[in-house]
Amino acid sequence: MKKSRYFTHCSIAILFVWFASCKPAAKQVDHSTPDKPVAAKTTIQYSKGFTIEYFENYKLVKIVNRFSDKTDTLQYVLVQRGTPVPAKYSGAMVIQVPVQKMMVTSSMHVGMADFAGAADIITGLAESKYVTSPVVRKNLAAGKVIEVGNGSAMNYELIISRKPDLLMTMGSPDAPFNRYRPLTGAGIPVMMNAEWLETDPLGRSEWVKLMAALLNKEEMVNQKFDSLVKEYNRMKALAAAIKQKPEVVIGMPFKGSWFVPDGDSYLTQFLKDAGAAYHWSDVISKGSLALDFETVAPIALKADFWLNMGNAQSKEEIAAVDQRYTQFNPYKKGKLYNSNKRMNDIGANDYWESGAVNPQLILADLITIFHPEILPGHQLVYYKQLQ
Repeated sequence: MKKSRYFTHCSIAILFVWFASCKPAAKQVDHSTPDKPVAAKTTIQYSKGFTIEYFENYKLVKIVNRFSDKTDTLQYVLVQRGTPVPAKYSGAMVIQVPVQKMMVTSSMHVGMADFAGAADIITGLAESKYVTSPVVRKNLAAGKVIEVGNGSAMNYELIISRKPDLLMTMGSPDAPFNRYRPLTGAGIPVMMNAEWLETDPLGRSEWVKLMAALLNKEEMVNQKFDSLVKEYNRMKALAAAIKQKPEVVIGMPFKGSWFVPDGDSYLTQFLKDAGAAYHWSDVISKGSLALDFETVAPIALKADFWLNMGNAQSKEEIAAVDQRYTQFNPYKKGKLYNSNKRMNDIGANDYWESGAVNPQLILADLITIFHPEILPGHQLVYYKQLQ
């Protein structure tokens, strides 16, 4: 597992101090004809990272601080266009909904917009090389979507000139929120998500309901999400009946460390739900464990399967990195599967985009890899066997 992709396609305590002490610049109220109150609502069942409350003309979104021991939240007031902003949330960001122009910094956010049938609202993104959405790529080619950079290299002047309704970004301990002060000071709301910290695949994908709330598309997204949950749980129940659980090793070393998911990772839950055994399933950390080769090698030598080897396309590529890998049991038996089947011509991997909001398809792939007899008709969507 490549750490940079895990976190970017993926000190934050500054964010919560700053939100509590500074009132963001007032967002100009849209005085057009008010939208009708949204009849459909959504409820959060699996995600631990956010909540949504509904009121007559607005919604209150709370995003939980997952980076400190304190129970802090970020508050966003989603106000129906043309209606007054409630006065009692003086420290909250105000977002006019439905959002019409959004800039994003993660391929996950692109997947969320695509899931809601609204990829056209994206007008800016961090790096186009990580995007697979045909709609977004078409709009990039037509100049309707621009690259705005990411992190400390973000082009604030360009963003402000395009006047998006919202910038959606990813939270992490390495991404202090004060870097976005030029945007919030100019009246552009910044929503910081932490979907990558969810411990359950369904909880991670349920962040699509946040996108639905921003777009007033709760009814449609609720139906699609309920359908995928039903399918996910159906397959999970089939795999649960399997007695023989193959041992799986994950990832490859990156800059001297072998990053593997910890016991609280959504990927570990995927393996469990697919009927596999995982050596570090009981080790709780903060998303991943940085191990050395000597720690992982004894497990890999006897494992049954090896998954998620970065961008590797073949066994030959893996052997070229380190000949010791050829001694691993999965390498000898050809049980190597990488999650890069849907990689496009510029190297963007749809596993991190549409896969993030379609956990039922990833689970089907994993079950087919570990227990092909359970889903005999399934063709791998995101995974491929390395030859």
